[in-house]
Amino acid sequence: MKIAFSLIALVAAMPATAEESRQLDAHEHGVGTLNIAIEGTNVAMEFHAPGADIVGFEYAAESDTDLAAIDAAVAILGAPLELFVLPDAASCSVVDAQAELEGEDEHDDHAEDDHNDAGDEDHEDHADEAGHTEFHAEYILTCDSPDALTGITFAYFEAFPNAQEVEVQIITATGAQAFEVERDAPVLNLER
Repeated sequence: MKIAFSLIALVAAMPATAEESRQLDAHEHGVGTLNIAIEGTNVAMEFHAPGADIVGFEYAAESDTDLAAIDAAVAILGAPLELFVLPDAASCSVVDAQAELEGEDEHDDHAEDDHNDAGDEDHEDHADEAGHTEFHAEYILTCDSPDALTGITFAYFEAFPNAQEVEVQIITATGAQAFEVERDAPVLNLER
């Protein structure tokens, strides 16, 4: 697992070559980011997407319907090989997968608060702050044949109809590359 943690650190430290550094309060609806680091047979992936792309809203979820939508989205995002389909020949498997709505705990805690007139005002302020929520996922994979990682099919677009584009950064022993994958062309060719 030591290699997995170094890959995660590498992914987190990747320079943003495709765009300026994204922040939770400065994302573009319809556009997610996928950072990938490949080292030997290990693959680390970090994914971010606006809440509106994934569940169709960015306000603090309070209704059972909205909370269920978040839970369903987290479950779908927790299955990386179903969203980012790698070639069978690479023989990849998931070692670890974690997905969450950033700030979700704050929203859930707030949803349970009693509201009075002053509380309603606080709620509006909180909803404004939560107006730019993002889903975040981290994946660790192992691939028996990493040389067969020649492409990625983005089934992600089928799972999330509001998603329009994913900006992808990949770093390997041979260097770094940046790509844009769009809904109407959901296959990324990694062959050089």
